[in-house]
Amino acid sequence: MIDLRSDTVTKPTSAMLAAMTAAAVGDDVFGEDPSVNDLERHTAALFG
Repeated sequence: MIDLRSDTVTKPTSAMLAAMTAAAVGDDVFGEDPSVNDLERHTAALFG
């Protein structure tokens, strides 16, 4: 079962750990996190 109430409740599966270690990351404060940038662009497009 996946319980997203807290990061300490659900133990990551092997697939989750692989996705986390393969993820492109950066500093969102400086606009360098590709996931955050994609989410912001997608949200902006939804709301115009």
